[in-house]
Amino acid sequence: MEVGQKFPLTIKRLGINGEGVGFYKRNVVFVKGAIPGEEVTVRLTKVSPKFSEAEILNIRKASEFRQEAPCPVYSECGGCQLQHMTYDAQLVNKRDIVVQAFEKYAKEIVESAEIRPTIGMDNPWHYRNKSQFQVRKEGKRVYAGLFSEGTNQLLNINDCLVQYPVTSKITVATRKILQKLNIPIYDGKSLNGLVRTIVVRTGMRSGETQVCLVTTRHELPHKEELIERIKKIDPSIVSITQNVNREKTSLIFGSDTYVLDGKDAIHEKLGEFAFDLSTRAFFQLNPEQTVHLYNEIKKAAALTGKENVVDAYCGVGTIGMWLAEGAREVRGMDNVDEAIADAKYNARTNDNLQHVRFFPGSADKWLFRWSKEDYRPDVICVDPPRTGLEPGFIRTVLKIKPKRFVYTSCNPSTLARDLKDLSKAYKVEYIQPVDMFPQTAQVECVVKLTLKK
Repeated sequence: MEVGQKFPLTIKRLGINGEGVGFYKRNVVFVKGAIPGEEVTVRLTKVSPKFSEAEILNIRKASEFRQEAPCPVYSECGGCQLQHMTYDAQLVNKRDIVVQAFEKYAKEIVESAEIRPTIGMDNPWHYRNKSQFQVRKEGKRVYAGLFSEGTNQLLNINDCLVQYPVTSKITVATRKILQKLNIPIYDGKSLNGLVRTIVVRTGMRSGETQVCLVTTRHELPHKEELIERIKKIDPSIVSITQNVNREKTSLIFGSDTYVLDGKDAIHEKLGEFAFDLSTRAFFQLNPEQTVHLYNEIKKAAALTGKENVVDAYCGVGTIGMWLAEGAREVRGMDNVDEAIADAKYNARTNDNLQHVRFFPGSADKWLFRWSKEDYRPDVICVDPPRTGLEPGFIRTVLKIKPKRFVYTSCNPSTLARDLKDLSKAYKVEYIQPVDMFPQTAQVECVVKLTLKK
């Protein structure tokens, strides 16, 4: 096989990044934009020892689930991967992505555990409550958007179909104000420019919005006029902040944040719980589906009011708080000190959470320490990063053996790997996929494990 080679290909399944997967002379070929069941003619664009990549030349037999992507920049952007597929088909294929991961890393689990249909959204559009659009300038025109897939070319985006509409409206208006006031724009190559990112987050239930300008330095020309103009964009804006990121990095935020106008945080609710969200505070990007996700975690935990619960990798404490009503005590821990500070504040400002406590530090450290103090949880819930659970944490869990273990994962591959280790002591009852990010290839899972007898 060589780059430029053309051949017909039948697409068998969807890959973990949303590409179609076919096999040519026993070689795996990934084809962006292809759908399982389609027959296509492709041209190889990359050849490596383990797999190849190809582009579609023509579709000889189209899938019944193919549709025209509604986004005008879909093929260039790369932020979404599945808009060319009907939503029902997306949900079916996301479940299959989970099945594939287990077939590869833990085949014995996929043969015995129930993998349920994916829980989707009634309206799989305009669900993201936060946008982070990069800012650049060409000539006199200021752009705000995302980089075209695999390039350093910024794609100007006026209306992102997965963003909550007010975030797009405010971003577009803000970049026009930056252009009108001739405020220096970051060029991506040096730190000579000033404004590098526009971040907008809105509280879907509170109706409050925060606008943050990420800049390379603290000094901000035309600051008063800039603030006044931004305030007039939309009545929902109650907070305008500036974050300074002096580093040449792909990370959005730096360490210093300043309030330019209004409050330092916006208010939001998730279920019955209230949260204050400062500029850098973590919060779920799809609040509607988060409620479904957390309710699935609550179902899997099966609390009766008598259990000690550990919320590992707890972030700002939302899962622990969600489970508090049915628990005797909840203890959460996280390596990020800022997240723990937010978790403690959230617990203090909500009623009936006196039995919920949060601790800074690693999950395996606290579990080991508590076991020495004769505190053993009945239920452990985890929601780790994409890299999965730390090996030391798994070893400690297998020693202390809580009755139930609820694993929430955003990466089917590391989930399968970790469940294979945990299955030494636990039975995987079921795996419930949840679609947190419609139109993308990402899929979340909630897994219920019970201690083997």
